Amino acid sequence: MCAIAAKGSPLDSDNYRVDGAGPGELLASYDVIPSSYFRWKGILDRTLAGLLLIPGLPIVGLLALLVRTTSRGPGILRQVRIGRDGQRFTMYKIRTMRSDAEALTGTVWAKPMDPRVTGVGRVLRRFHLDEFPQLFNVLRGNMSLIGPRPERPEFVEILSRQIPGYRNRLAVHPGITGLAQLNLPPDSDLESVKCKLVLDLQYVERAGLLLDVRVLLCTLARLFKLPAVRLLGLERRVVRSGQHAPSANGSARGDYTSPDKIVAAAPPPDGDGKNGTDHETREGLPGQAARKPR
Repeated sequence: MCAIAAKGSPLDSDNYRVDGAGPGELLASYDVIPSSYFRWKGILDRTLAGLLLIPGLPIVGLLALLVRTTSRGPGILRQVRIGRDGQRFTMYKIRTMRSDAEALTGTVWAKPMDPRVTGVGRVLRRFHLDEFPQLFNVLRGNMSLIGPRPERPEFVEILSRQIPGYRNRLAVHPGITGLAQLNLPPDSDLESVKCKLVLDLQYVERAGLLLDVRVLLCTLARLFKLPAVRLLGLERRVVRSGQHAPSANGSARGDYTSPDKIVAAAPPPDGDGKNGTDHETREGLPGQAARKPR
């Protein structure tokens, strides 16, 4: 049983843009046209995923064995997610929480330093090693290496009602990593979901080989805790229409709200909380920061 419920009314007039990423606005309520790059992106994804699995397969096996011997339950977690065009698929991850994590709560948001996360799982999350099995999803054609994070069906249904245009992110295959995951903290409320949606839609429209290479390099750097988002030109700041970014001296013009203020209680992207929908469980309704996580 889902532990969240649809509350509030859809926001039909909120406009957002990506500051410093070119002219114009990216609206969360318009129909996107995917880049022509997606016509052959799947070939690159599957080829690279196959190459990565050559050294990755024994790593997945060892990690799954480690998890299974240090906590009760399976080493590999299977979870239903929503993919391209709303199709359901089974996503694979290394289990990082107790096997009974949702027994009493149902589908809930995870919290920073969540007590349900095992000791081994905390290390796996910190270095994003629990994502390795998703390379199998890429090989099967369920996912891409880069794209919007795949969400759970329970949350897609609710967020689709609360955020106009939310399902536009389903125009392409979901990804293991992506522009939104690199720039923004975990989802903690409705505002944080909308901010990530803007970056997801930007990627859907502007995806290309060079952008994918930069995202992959940045993701690899983050495995080693190296700050590479700004260095590789991937830094994005999402602001509401009519608001302004801080000036060069740090002062703000107008009523600017940075992502770290919009998602006030969220941990940094590289923290134990990880990013967006990467978690096995979530807590509370999107939009309720008090109950709070690709």
